[in-house]
Amino acid sequence: MTLRRLLLTLCILGWLAPAFASPVRIKDLVDFDGVRGNDLIGYGLVVGLNGTGDGIRNAPFTEEIMSSLLERLGVNVTGEQFRPKNVAAVFVTAELPPFARAGSTIDVTVSAIGDAKSLLGGTLVMTPLNAADGQVYAVAQGTIIAGGASAEGEGARVVQGVPTSGVIPSGARIEREVDFDFSSLSEVRLALRTPDFTTAARIEAAINEAYGRPVARMLDAGTVRFDVARAGDASAAHAIGRIENLPVDPQRRARVVVDQRSGTIVMGEDVRISRVAVSQGNLTLRIEEAPLVVQPDPFAAGETVVVPRSEAGIEEQQGIGLAEVPAGTSLSEVIAGLNALGVSPRDMIDILKSIKAAGALHAEFIVQ
Repeated sequence: MTLRRLLLTLCILGWLAPAFASPVRIKDLVDFDGVRGNDLIGYGLVVGLNGTGDGIRNAPFTEEIMSSLLERLGVNVTGEQFRPKNVAAVFVTAELPPFARAGSTIDVTVSAIGDAKSLLGGTLVMTPLNAADGQVYAVAQGTIIAGGASAEGEGARVVQGVPTSGVIPSGARIEREVDFDFSSLSEVRLALRTPDFTTAARIEAAINEAYGRPVARMLDAGTVRFDVARAGDASAAHAIGRIENLPVDPQRRARVVVDQRSGTIVMGEDVRISRVAVSQGNLTLRIEEAPLVVQPDPFAAGETVVVPRSEAGIEEQQGIGLAEVPAGTSLSEVIAGLNALGVSPRDMIDILKSIKAAGALHAEFIVQ
């Protein structure tokens, strides 16, 4: 194991003091009031599929949008019956980033809504994207990059990934800008992504120290108000550019997160355990059925009888005996001890649940 990996492992287990921890920039801890994106959605048509599109009988809306598109292009299809297999109806979603200007491009995600088998190789026809106010802010079009593959034969079909969903990098062009004059703001609120009173107080102190006067004030655990007018900068943009890179040492609540599906355990360095005793073991019940068929002798009177025959047993696997954990022990030390004993991750999760239920685990316990 290299020295770098060894130090990283020791830091994760909490055996090294957080001397290597570096401060975090304010821009990585907060969201600035007014600096936000907007969700866009559109309903469009994908063409050019290799026989993997919607079945018109099961997706009549595909025929409707295709007829509407051809009518707009000057093709009269009134009364015609469509049965193509190379088109699919899709939803197109995207996020309009803050301060996006007309003419710039954004990525879009395309998802089938009918019974199409794959969007691989398809092309999205010009699709307007609307925001929550019903206005069109972007127009999407381009070749889809699907995230999976599928193959089908006479008697079998195999699918890898999700071929009915894909992306178009830079597939939408912005046509309308969001009306928001950021430079006219006289104050800006900083919203902490993880609310904490200590972190908010440190952000306030860092900003006031940078300006040499009280221009920031903590309102609550999740909000710090920054007075742009009192700061004396040319505009709110200049002020944000000055404070967003200030370093701050954040604080966080003690938290343990476990994923039962994968057996993953993630914990913070501040997690502590009170004095508690732990004992763990497993019982395995085993029942096997081996019925015996008894038949009469040849040419003898009688009937065939099935005689039940069962074997049952109980096996006790070796677990952890009664062990005492002293007060003030960190959870990383407990995990290291359980790992040394060869305890499986799932048994470890059960032990942590029991310690939390006993009131000895002083941290927020999250099970996913």
